[in-house]
Amino acid sequence: MTSHVLDPTPRTTADVFRADHPPAITVDPGDTVVVGSLDAAGHLERQTAPGQEQPLMFPSRRGHCLTGPIAVRGTRPGDMLGVHVVALRPGTWGWTVAGAAASPVTQRLGLAGGSPSWLLWELDADAGKATESRGFVRELAPFLGVMGVAPAEPGEHSTIPPRAGTGGNIDCRELVAGSTLYLPVEVPDALLYLGDGHAAQGDGEVGGTAIECPMTSEVVIDVAPDRPLPSVHAETPAGRVTFGFHADLNQATGDALADMVSWMQLLYGLDRATALALASTCVDMRITQIANQVWGVHALLPTGALS
Repeated sequence: MTSHVLDPTPRTTADVFRADHPPAITVDPGDTVVVGSLDAAGHLERQTAPGQEQPLMFPSRRGHCLTGPIAVRGTRPGDMLGVHVVALRPGTWGWTVAGAAASPVTQRLGLAGGSPSWLLWELDADAGKATESRGFVRELAPFLGVMGVAPAEPGEHSTIPPRAGTGGNIDCRELVAGSTLYLPVEVPDALLYLGDGHAAQGDGEVGGTAIECPMTSEVVIDVAPDRPLPSVHAETPAGRVTFGFHADLNQATGDALADMVSWMQLLYGLDRATALALASTCVDMRITQIANQVWGVHALLPTGALS
């Protein structure tokens, strides 16, 4: 297998998903790619004070600054792509902002329309620590917020809402190094986009941003036949994960749970009712994110929960 390096440049970055997007690089299934990505906003220079305006790769800021797309030679609609995250290394700085944009959260808290609150972080990947300018310290737990393939529908598609069919802005903090995310392929050669590095995030991403940062990600990209589910799902150090994405929280929750019950049926040879009963004893239902126009919910079957 071959190793590739893909750095973020004007030619190799995108702020939308497109089925006809010329690939930044073409790889074979099983290849390794070391992908550099800017922070979600695409800053070309680091902030030196919280909220400082700096040049951006995409000044319109209509979506995330992503690296890609990566074409995976020979993949076809109906295939399942496996993206195995080997290593993640945050850059030296990150930012968080909350409070100004109108959302159910900011309206509930009386913050919508007010002044945003910015945090500026110094990141030490070797020590595994993030230090905020006021002195707060947070352990690093890096992952990519956006891992997704191009939708089949023509035209440009926003990077902001995650999609049940193709992934994207999933924002699941379980997708750390050692995880494999499985994505259904909808277009020839898959067209995989990666980015939106998060040095750390809580479940929910409640303020709308995590510790947004540049990231260097080493991934192995392969075709994954005979997966137990046709939908987006993952195997992580914490356990097996299924997802639901929908404007209705009940629907998102039900989708994530239904996929987990189906997976447990196959894993343990159970009827559906018994799988649900067992899930009730050990599966954790978590709010993945509330920030991206649709609810994200994930179901986690922890590693070793059943023997």
